[in-house]
Amino acid sequence: MLGSARSTMTEGKKPRDAGALVSRTYRLRLAATDRVSSLDPRAHAAWRTWLAALAKDAEAATAAALAYESLPAAGREAWLDALDIDAPNVNVPAVALYAPLLGVEQDVGRRERIALHVTGGATLRTPPQAMVGSCSVRAASSGSGSGLRVGAVEHVCFIVSPLYLDFVELLVCRYDPDQGIREARHEWLVHKSEVATSADELGVTLVDAPLPHVVEALAHAVVADQRAGREAPSALLACIDLFAPDLAPMTDACPPSGPSDVVGSLADE
Repeated sequence: MLGSARSTMTEGKKPRDAGALVSRTYRLRLAATDRVSSLDPRAHAAWRTWLAALAKDAEAATAAALAYESLPAAGREAWLDALDIDAPNVNVPAVALYAPLLGVEQDVGRRERIALHVTGGATLRTPPQAMVGSCSVRAASSGSGSGLRVGAVEHVCFIVSPLYLDFVELLVCRYDPDQGIREARHEWLVHKSEVATSADELGVTLVDAPLPHVVEALAHAVVADQRAGREAPSALLACIDLFAPDLAPMTDACPPSGPSDVVGSLADE
C-alpha cells in the first residue's frame, strides 16, 4: 500500500495523541521553512534533527507527511530541494525521508522525483500479515448495535501491511461474523512494535491466520451490519483493497460470502 494517498492520518488517535501530532506537524513545518529561508546553521541543524527521527519515530513520519501536504507547490519543491542537499549528511536511509511524502503527493512530476529515492520499501506484491485472537467484551460500545453483551467472547484480527524499514500499516478489528463489526481502527503508519502493544492493550494473544480467511470473516461481519442497517466503520474504507476479489479461493469449509459484493457496498458508504 506504499505510495497511496492518505486523508485519515489522525483517525483513531486519542485526543491527546492527536494534539501532540498537530504540535509536531507545526514545528516541523516551521523547521522546514527556516531551513529554506535562513542561512543560520542552527536552523539547518534543527531541520536535520527532524530528519534523523524519521527512521524510527512513526509520529515524526506522520508529522512530516502532514507538514509537507499542507505546503503549496513551491513549498513542496523547496522541501525536496532541501532533502537533495541534506539527505546525504543525515545517517538515515533515504526511504525514511521520502516515503512519507509519497503517501500524500498527487503531482505526477513530484511523485516521480520522490519515487527515485524510495528503495527498500514494500512493494505491491508484499502480502499483508493476518493474525487473529479472541477476547472478552469489557463494555458496551456506544452506538455499535452489534448485540454483543459484556463478558461475551468476540473475535479480534490484526492485518499488518509492511511499508518500509520497521513501519507498517495496521488494521485492528473486533467483530462477530454473524453480528457485525464492533470496533475497527486503522493506522496508516506505525512502528511494528505497536502491533504487540495494541494486542496487550486488548488482552489478546495473536496467532497467524490465512489472510483470505480473515477477510472472509470480516466480509460476513460487514454483511451482518448491512442487514441490521448499520454503516461500515470508516476504518474499513481505508483498507477497501483488502476486499478485492483477487484473494486465494476459499475452501468448502469456508464458503464465500462475497468479498466482491462488500467492495461495492463499502464504496457506497
